[in-house]
Amino acid sequence: MIVTGAVLAVAASLVHVFIFYLESVAWQSSRARAVFGLTEQQANDTREMAFNQGFYNLFLGLEVLVGVILLAVTAHGGAGLVLTLAGTASMFGAAAVLWLTSPDKRGAGLKQGLLPLAAFVLLAVGALT
Repeated sequence: MIVTGAVLAVAASLVHVFIFYLESVAWQSSRARAVFGLTEQQANDTREMAFNQGFYNLFLGLEVLVGVILLAVTAHGGAGLVLTLAGTASMFGAAAVLWLTSPDKRGAGLKQGLLPLAAFVLLAVGALT
């Protein structure tokens, strides 16, 4: 279960790194505007907010990646497990807030939250058994 949870955690991390790219690098591009359903004016008006939000997603993704690396290369992996659990819990929490507060973005909330939730559950159960 630990290995499967770690693989899912890496996948969740990559999703968050991609979200970083969309929000902090490509926010005003036609692709990012299409993903987030924004007009050109809305993208211009929210550029600074999205830039900051993108880094939030990047740091969550990096936290999980570092956790998985530590989990894989250390003898006991305790610190890696804690980092990975904390990161995936935060990812899921953010997705849950999106799902609960923005009914029109529930699909995005599911895409953002299912991988970290599955990773968290598998890692937690694997650590307890």
